[in-house]
Amino acid sequence: MANSDGSSNTRQLLLYFGLMSLLVNVVNPGFLLDIPTSYMLKNILHASASRISGFRLLTGIPLYLGFAFGMVRDLWNPLGRRDRGYFRIFVPLMICVLAWMALSRTTYLGLLTGMLLATVAYSFVFAAFQGLTALIGQEALMTGRLSALSNIFLFLPVGAAYFASGFMAERLSPRQVFLMVLALAATLSVFGFWKPRSVFSHAYDNPHAQGTNFFGDVRRLLKHSAIYPVVLINLLWNFTPGSFTPMQFFLTNRLHASDAIYGDFLGLYNLFFLPPVLLYGFLCTKFPPRKLLLWSVIIGVPQFIPMAFIRSGQQALLAAVLIGLLGGLANAACIDIAIRACPPGLQGTLMMIIAATFALSMRAGDVLGSWIYGLSPKYGFQYCVIAITVTYALILPVIPLIPKHITATADGEPNPEEEALVLAEIGNPS
Repeated sequence: MANSDGSSNTRQLLLYFGLMSLLVNVVNPGFLLDIPTSYMLKNILHASASRISGFRLLTGIPLYLGFAFGMVRDLWNPLGRRDRGYFRIFVPLMICVLAWMALSRTTYLGLLTGMLLATVAYSFVFAAFQGLTALIGQEALMTGRLSALSNIFLFLPVGAAYFASGFMAERLSPRQVFLMVLALAATLSVFGFWKPRSVFSHAYDNPHAQGTNFFGDVRRLLKHSAIYPVVLINLLWNFTPGSFTPMQFFLTNRLHASDAIYGDFLGLYNLFFLPPVLLYGFLCTKFPPRKLLLWSVIIGVPQFIPMAFIRSGQQALLAAVLIGLLGGLANAACIDIAIRACPPGLQGTLMMIIAATFALSMRAGDVLGSWIYGLSPKYGFQYCVIAITVTYALILPVIPLIPKHITATADGEPNPEEEALVLAEIGNPS
């Protein structure tokens, strides 16, 4: 794949993974159903802020265990179709769960059970998507561009989902919400059957795709020194105590903004990640990711500080634009280094660990942020902003710990040292 025939194959790869990223991310229960279910809890079941943040923490359990779904993806070949087999099995299961939620009465236990089951089915699909993206990114020397692409088609649907979720929370019944998500989930079925040659021709024969057995893979993963700083950086970058439940209560209760403002804030926040992510797709072909990561984190450290000074919902929307513009580069850089750090044959495992750090840090940050928010009726949210800024700053001393060989070359440039290490690891996996 690294020597594939030029621009035609590159365009086919970008089309395939762009569409897959779009559809996989748009139906993520943790995004599309997050705000609607939180308002079901708040407005229908009259749950408190701590109970809602606890619900969000519990429904993220399958995502926290992402490494297990990733390991299954790396070891199990369902229906003899590899990654496409996961789409054939688990998309229909997700559809069945959403149908059950649509036809059931809205209760706390019902929402909790349905979200857990839907997230389990989704996690198998997401593991196949993440593993295949990382594998092809390594083989085609496109880690930065595929990182940018996956981020674009993460933030675009997520931003749209957050805008839609405010409308959904105010205008649609729970049944209508779940039926709409069901219809969107059904579109994922196409990836169980679509097999473009530019993606799948010899994809699983490359040294980057070769694993061993369960115990051998676990040993290789634990001995792979690159994963530790990479996982820590991704964890810190996504740990934002205050940007979810405290933000929701701050905007609606303290500033008396409408329920839709919170969804609009998150929508703008995510959509304005797009310009810097597009810029990263260009810069990654000119500069190695180590420099890009350092620059992007320095730019991103102060991004939430404007939120400490807002006094209205409209000001919050303006701050959301600035937050997105300052944070987009680092989002792409964090995924770029994660793809590069994947051990051979363990792309699904490491990328799902990264996904787990996203979910765990987001939910744990939400719980911590809710506690910080409750410390002071007047300044609680400002304390959350300080906590977010300090957390981002802690990334800077971790960057030098990343092994230099995985970040030594720009996108598209051969890395003979890395290729030699891959062959040595497969030749002597234990």
